[in-house]
Amino acid sequence: MIHLVAVGLVARPILEFLALVLEDDLAMTCAISPHRIDVSDAYDPMRQQYHSSRILAHLVERENDLLLPSAADPPDQEKILGVADVDLFIPILTFVFGQAQLGRRAAVVSVYRLRQQFYGLPEDEALFLERCEKEALHELGHTFGLVHCQNYECVMHYSNSIEQVDLKSNRFCTACARLLPGPPFQAQMRLRGNRL
Repeated sequence: MIHLVAVGLVARPILEFLALVLEDDLAMTCAISPHRIDVSDAYDPMRQQYHSSRILAHLVERENDLLLPSAADPPDQEKILGVADVDLFIPILTFVFGQAQLGRRAAVVSVYRLRQQFYGLPEDEALFLERCEKEALHELGHTFGLVHCQNYECVMHYSNSIEQVDLKSNRFCTACARLLPGPPFQAQMRLRGNRL
């Protein structure tokens, strides 16, 4: 099961959209947690951004509160995805779209830089939601142990600009898909016509 958690103030329709598409993309149940993570202590006034590692630590610390009861998926496939609408950073980078625990349970993604308006362009809701889906899949892919992929069309390709987000697809390449959890995911991919 994927547990979506609001990090700070994030619009409910974004969470509802991600719950729908991630269930289909990963062939896993997906639920929106009733809890919300407070991000106030992750704010860095010098950078005017939020430290994503601190937010990730909060998700891990509150793991037991955030997980909803589920009998559908094995414990090692229980994932927590925090969804934020604030600008995230780690000290060595100007910003990050998200951050995840490699091969573990928690990840956080920010929608802040995924809107066209951030770049001074007219609003495009469909493009914004497509970007949200890609970055959510990317961070969840890390929690399943996937690293960055060299295939620029794979959703696991590294993105440090919005152009790179738009260039990649919302699908895992064949090599990355093989590393995702078992039969349910592979069956879903076959139904879509993807080759495994």
